[in-house]
Amino acid sequence: MSSGCGIRAIWILNNLDAVVFSRRFPVVEKRWRAACNANNDSDQFFSSLPTNSDLTDAFLDRKHREGSARGFGIRKSNSTLGSDSWVDDPITRHVVGLYINKEEEDIKNLLWPLILHTKGLYSILILPMVEPRHLKAYARLCKRSDCGTALGMDDGLSSLLLDLPSVTGAFMVAHAIGDIITGDTVEPEVIVSAAPSVGGLFDSLTGSIGISSRAKPVTPPVTSASPSITSVPGSVTGDAPKIGSRPLDKDALRTFINSSMPFGTPLDLNYSNIFTIKANGFSATDLPPSEQKQPAWKPYLYKGKQRILFTIHETIHAALYDRDEIPDTISVSGQINCRADLEGLPDVSFPLAGLHRASLEVLSYHPCAQVSDQGLDKQGVMFSPPLGNFVLMRYQATCALGPPLKGFYQLSMVSEDKGAFLFKLHLMEGYKAPLTMEFCTVTMPFPRRRIVSLDGTPSVGTVSTSEHSVEWKIVTSGRGLTGRSIEVTFPGTVKFAPWKNQRLSSSRSSFGNDADEDSDNEAENASNMVNEEHLMEKMNKDLPPVELEEPFCWQAYNYAKVSFKVVGASVSGISVDPKSVGIYPAVKAPMEFSTQVTSGDYILWNTLGKCPNVATIKRKKPDPVNLCLALYHFVLQ
Repeated sequence: MSSGCGIRAIWILNNLDAVVFSRRFPVVEKRWRAACNANNDSDQFFSSLPTNSDLTDAFLDRKHREGSARGFGIRKSNSTLGSDSWVDDPITRHVVGLYINKEEEDIKNLLWPLILHTKGLYSILILPMVEPRHLKAYARLCKRSDCGTALGMDDGLSSLLLDLPSVTGAFMVAHAIGDIITGDTVEPEVIVSAAPSVGGLFDSLTGSIGISSRAKPVTPPVTSASPSITSVPGSVTGDAPKIGSRPLDKDALRTFINSSMPFGTPLDLNYSNIFTIKANGFSATDLPPSEQKQPAWKPYLYKGKQRILFTIHETIHAALYDRDEIPDTISVSGQINCRADLEGLPDVSFPLAGLHRASLEVLSYHPCAQVSDQGLDKQGVMFSPPLGNFVLMRYQATCALGPPLKGFYQLSMVSEDKGAFLFKLHLMEGYKAPLTMEFCTVTMPFPRRRIVSLDGTPSVGTVSTSEHSVEWKIVTSGRGLTGRSIEVTFPGTVKFAPWKNQRLSSSRSSFGNDADEDSDNEAENASNMVNEEHLMEKMNKDLPPVELEEPFCWQAYNYAKVSFKVVGASVSGISVDPKSVGIYPAVKAPMEFSTQVTSGDYILWNTLGKCPNVATIKRKKPDPVNLCLALYHFVLQ
């Protein structure tokens, strides 16, 4: 059987758990039945795909059994034998199984693996084709008595999924469909300098005093037939449900599916190409070159001014604890976005530097790219560029320069309605020009408490408050921090609305009950100097329960979140030298290179409070070259 990706069926459910769109692929389904017959397993599995009503019933049954659409991904006291949570692996929140006949939960009724992707008001289910032996292996995991997967063992769910490239392909299909039905079809951002660089001493002087030319994004033209929407460059979109999401455009979805995955085999998931072809078609001047094969990712040949743009966009995720017993965790996820406006079908090549310093953990390329081994710290990359903006490569790496912001945050409740806090932070320590921090903001959220007043003055920056948060702007736009590090502090106190009144209002909601009301009246005459441990225990007990889907609302006041943007170079060490970029056949085309580093979930956990953490082990670092080549061959399959 081919190891490529085949999609058996697609279902889209709305927020009422009703199927609003479905598509089945008979060609792939015929391959599935042939695989079952070849292994004499035809009596052990489904003879046909479930109806929409049967799938809805199974989805609702799993939702009730697991506690939510995704579930918790961990084995709990109420987990049942054969369920996803019984496997005790967080990946089961995204790769799920459904029992079509809930009266008899065995392998004959198990539909797996279903890729679950939630976007907007919709739940997208993709059923990729796997071999019958893989379904049997998952069924055994669902019946195993031991909990989780022991370190070093190869019989867990993660090991099973690594043998299934169709699951990775199904994830890509699910995300592409999710972007289309919610209108989030925004192409990768490529930055070009608004003014040419003078270079030399002038750039060094202006950079050191914070003066730099402002970059602007390069946005590709959007055709009227595409479901694209205008987005603010640099904005972050998530999977949280959006109020007022637009209705499902079934015609656009059918067009995308018919063109991107004919007969159930994904070929080109680039929505821009597909909808551009639908809107414009082909004319007599769009004849492909006779001497070269035109790739699917470039349906039209570019004509006009030639240039190449590279942008490295990295996102730093960090959990900073400032504790001896809990190590800080910092990771970098990055991608190289490219736009190559070149006539004809040329090949572009360049050496990718900084691989060793970045300690790459994951590295994958666009299907248009080919890679070669050129040494420990460099890798040769050659690609035939698609039309418009595209992501040339993605990677996971370490933060070679260290965190751009480090320090500690402390919050101590001195009474039920008053907390004393202290920030002591170091910004851009070890960072040198041309690295520039364009802005930096620290936010203290209090989603379960209403702020009445704030008393405190930071050493640098300005402070503003809202009903449920405190925002400290350390570095503001237009006053970047370049070539130096600073230490900032912010001591203060925050006063909340009376806890008793908040509990009374909360008790009117679904969270409250009479027992909680009685416990609130016990501390009427408490003084300001109460026992802090007892007070924290009592307040944590009174906090309304929080869904696991909202991890950073846990205990309501135990963290601060940092937002920033750094430009000038990557923090991982990955780099592209524009002077080393080659084009064949040779043409004169200017090349520009830019970088931007933004914060993801960059969290300062309260040093004096409770905080979640995960025990980690040091694994042998994989060879980035071999890993890259493996991923590249997988993409080609």
